[in-house]
Amino acid sequence: MPAKDIYHDTVIAALTVDGWTITDDPLQLRYKKRDLYVDLAAERSPVAAEKEGRRIAVEIKSFLNKSQVEALQEALGQFLMYREILAEIEAERILYLAVPKHIYEGILSEPLGRLMIDRSQLRLLVFSAKEERILKWIN
Repeated sequence: MPAKDIYHDTVIAALTVDGWTITDDPLQLRYKKRDLYVDLAAERSPVAAEKEGRRIAVEIKSFLNKSQVEALQEALGQFLMYREILAEIEAERILYLAVPKHIYEGILSEPLGRLMIDRSQLRLLVFSAKEERILKWIN
């Protein structure tokens, strides 16, 4: 199993405050003979307008590499792989990439980041590490 990201507990706290229940830590994906691990899985109870609750998977990234471009490449590759596997084995679960506010306002707001978000249909969960809360969901 991979090591936990430095923001792992922060994202758990932020999701919990936002009304989510953590169901898997990590979420194991088994595809054929391969095992992969998404950092978290969570569910939200249904509200009156919904028949069923929402289910998500969350991959947390801190972008601590010396190169933010390399960190983006790694995060995007992981996100795309997990999204495609989830589509095959658990299609109702939506995958999000959790990033701290300074990363969203940094490389992900630059033209390269915007291109990757748009072309890859990247879903983001932007959080405040200091406040341990979710600031923005980007679908």
